[in-house]
Amino acid sequence: MTGTGADPGALTLCAATLCVGVALWLLTGRDRELRRARLLFAGGGPVEPGEADPVRRLSETAAWLRERWRVKYGGRMGRELLCLPVGCVIALLGASVLPLLGAVLATPVVGRWLRSRRGERDRVRRAAGVIELCATVAGELRAGRHPGEALLAVDPGHLRERWGLVTAAARFGGDVPDALRRVARLPGAEGLTGVAACWQVAVDEGAGLAAGLDRVAAALRAERDQRESLDAKLAGARATALGLAVLPIVGLALGGLMGSNPLHVLLHTPAGLGCLLVGGLLEWAGLVWTGRMVRAAREPGRRRGNPHLGRGPAERRGGR
Repeated sequence: MTGTGADPGALTLCAATLCVGVALWLLTGRDRELRRARLLFAGGGPVEPGEADPVRRLSETAAWLRERWRVKYGGRMGRELLCLPVGCVIALLGASVLPLLGAVLATPVVGRWLRSRRGERDRVRRAAGVIELCATVAGELRAGRHPGEALLAVDPGHLRERWGLVTAAARFGGDVPDALRRVARLPGAEGLTGVAACWQVAVDEGAGLAAGLDRVAAALRAERDQRESLDAKLAGARATALGLAVLPIVGLALGGLMGSNPLHVLLHTPAGLGCLLVGGLLEWAGLVWTGRMVRAAREPGRRRGNPHLGRGPAERRGGR
């Protein structure tokens, strides 16, 4: 097997051997853990080997893998692992090990990109949750509830991750503004700093908390509308970058349909390998450049959104 070509049968044999080795390692590792657990719970007595049950072992191993995956990735399936079978298919079609190596290298990059997209979606949901929280608490206050009771009555929604700090402070007379500022450290929940400031002013100076929460909600809605408008303007640049990124793949597919066998040229000739390397670097540079421009366009608007939300009451009075 060389660096530029490989027998498809050899590739299949290597992949099958790797899968069998991983499965055996998981089965033996899981069996050792089960035997250790039985030994501990049996009080140190002898552990009977028992009859080997492959079906039970496979089910226990699958459950263990699902639990480990849930703990590590929050129950989300790693779609980045789809790069591996795609790389295997291209390696078999092109009779080269290079696509498989590229898929292995691309898996963590794709995983990081998917996690960043999930983080952005969570940030948007938390920002919407803060706006809904402000409106709900203000409505509860106007209905005659005490501030602590109003805070305990609301559903935190996507802020549930750290909301226990706020409920504990409201229930047992703790520092509610400090708890709100701790929850505000979550991406997208920065608007809770304004809620904490309104709460502090209402406690110290007797100001109307409901009116303050309404103003915070209005400011957060204006910031969200500004961000959505900016995202709509940047959608064209993102679509163009995505189309240019997919265009080489479309060219390879068309070349294959025409019978020119572009994979053989790319993976088995010096000129093709050079084109593959330069094209991959240019593709990566273009995506990075486009992403950096989009972030540079979004960040100033985000910083200009609401300069008073993160300031305390004393700072706001001093700035007037």
